[in-house]
Amino acid sequence: MFENMQLIYVAIPLSCLVASIIAGVFGKKIGRAGAHTITISAVALSFVLSLVVYFDVLAGNKFNGSLYTWAISGGVPFEIGFLIDELSATMMAVVTFVSLMVHIYTVGYMHDDPGYQRFFSYIALFTFAMLMLVMSNNFLQLFFGWEAVGLVSYLLIGFWFQRESAIAANLKAFLVNRVGDLGFLLGIAAIAFLFGSLDYSAVFSAAPQAAAVTVPFLGVETTWITLICLLLFVGAMGKSAQVPLHVWLPDSMEGPTPISALIHAATMVTAGIFMIARMSPLYELSETALSVVMVIGAITAFFMALIGLVQNDIKRVVAYSTLSQLGYMTVAMGASAYAAGMFHLVTHAFFKALLFLAAGSVIIAMHHEQDMRAMGGLRKPLPITYLTAVIGTLALVGFPGFSGFFSKDAIIEAVHLSKLPGSGFAYIALTAGVFVTSFYSFRLLFLTFHGRPRMDQEVRRHVKESPWVVTVPLVLLAIPSVVIGAWYVEPMLFGGFFGESLKVLPEHDTLAQLAHEVPDATGVELLLGIMLHGMLAPPFWLFLVGAIAAWVMYIDKPELPGKLAVKFSAIYRTLMNKYGFDEFYERVIARGIRSIGHVFWQIGDAKVIDGWMVNGTARVVGWFSGIIRHIQTGYVYHYAFAMIIGLFLLMTLFLKF
Repeated sequence: MFENMQLIYVAIPLSCLVASIIAGVFGKKIGRAGAHTITISAVALSFVLSLVVYFDVLAGNKFNGSLYTWAISGGVPFEIGFLIDELSATMMAVVTFVSLMVHIYTVGYMHDDPGYQRFFSYIALFTFAMLMLVMSNNFLQLFFGWEAVGLVSYLLIGFWFQRESAIAANLKAFLVNRVGDLGFLLGIAAIAFLFGSLDYSAVFSAAPQAAAVTVPFLGVETTWITLICLLLFVGAMGKSAQVPLHVWLPDSMEGPTPISALIHAATMVTAGIFMIARMSPLYELSETALSVVMVIGAITAFFMALIGLVQNDIKRVVAYSTLSQLGYMTVAMGASAYAAGMFHLVTHAFFKALLFLAAGSVIIAMHHEQDMRAMGGLRKPLPITYLTAVIGTLALVGFPGFSGFFSKDAIIEAVHLSKLPGSGFAYIALTAGVFVTSFYSFRLLFLTFHGRPRMDQEVRRHVKESPWVVTVPLVLLAIPSVVIGAWYVEPMLFGGFFGESLKVLPEHDTLAQLAHEVPDATGVELLLGIMLHGMLAPPFWLFLVGAIAAWVMYIDKPELPGKLAVKFSAIYRTLMNKYGFDEFYERVIARGIRSIGHVFWQIGDAKVIDGWMVNGTARVVGWFSGIIRHIQTGYVYHYAFAMIIGLFLLMTLFLKF
């Protein structure tokens, strides 16, 4: 399409970086308007150029090459380069569009915040980091983007650093992700050791020949590929918040709502999903790794959804929804339904960003009240927010025709067809999760927008719809939340949309098996066939039951939830305590490490190093100096006497021998 697409590739992330530097360094000079103008313009440019790249890739033009070599160590080149194919082009378009909507929305949401310019600098830098991650063609650049999004998320979660809760939340996110990133870094090191290269193409082409190479690990003989995949997945567990490294994500709500949308929708938390999809040539060679990925994802999808049932903070409900949906994507990766997982990543990016920004619009109208128990009856004063929230909810729960219906149901069906160990458990967990998702999603709608108003009269009088800079992004996100699933279900699931960017072995190809169960048709006929098939499947009926149950408990009989909480108090407390993960990490892990540190300090540092080695050496020198002091008197006759005694001893020894 263009003579030199490489310039466009470079301009897409670089424009965001330059805008971030200008807004951050020169924020006071350019002012608030200058900060949001430069960053929004830069991200808009990145989005337009990403669309150019997207359509260029669909036309058959791909790119895989290095821009320059940063260093060479042990014969392994450390390069900066891009891999532009269907997978990366899709991510680029999604990331830049959602980021653009968040940037525009931020103008209204952060209007009165004193850190206005700093916030725009951070979110532009966040976008740059994510683009570098998804565009990379080697593990070094992948790790750079991986760590960069983690760093900027730390800054954004703790953006309101005057709050102790924000500082605790960003520190928690930082520490938990360091655990995951240790595994990720070890996985990359193992790749460099085994293949002698960090380039994707070189590693992927050599992987089949190395599939049988074994290594002893923790007393078990396993293949290098399995070990590498599991180590990389540890990194994905941290970044994409899978059990047990999920605890940081709900607390990230301490940051401003725009960054909640940016982190949860299409950027940081989906990095792990994208990474597994990109590494599909490796994961396909290890059924053990695939099963582990599938089971961990299933646990996250169901049990994190249960916590969403009892949350009262509107943003935390959506946050636990993100955890659950990430579990669905992870299960898809484990079932080798990579295309279905990426399809759900795309649809989820739009409707989850929509839900977060709609929640932010409610928070603005409620003067930063986030407790749903203090809301109610907001559908009339907030008509645009309400309508878009309904659209986002229907997409999330999988209402037929909406985007989530096509992608989520495809994952459930693919898992049902999988023969890998753990697939049965995963199918049950995902199917049951549909009911839970529907219940807490409609609970949020009913508590927030329906029923009698439960806010103070003063707040109620001032509730009004958000300004256009808030509502326009909501509308623009609502459109793909409705149509993107129907538009892409055929090419992404059954049309080989991702081409060679995703590798699936024939014996693992659950989507190929699924294609035999859908109508042999195209276009509208295929969509109607898929919708009819879905409406006859268990997930559809579980969605209906969940919606009806939420209506009964929060509209028809609002006293019922309180009674059930008392009757099933043990379960309620368990969910409110989030299964005790935080307490366990604090009491066992954190306190244990602090106790070990205290022992090293008291014994190792104070007694051994300071007491024996440093102070002990000084005392020995002092004691020895005290003895020598008595000998060094300064009188000549004392020295002469010592010399005579010495001479006598030497003569005695000489004559003796």
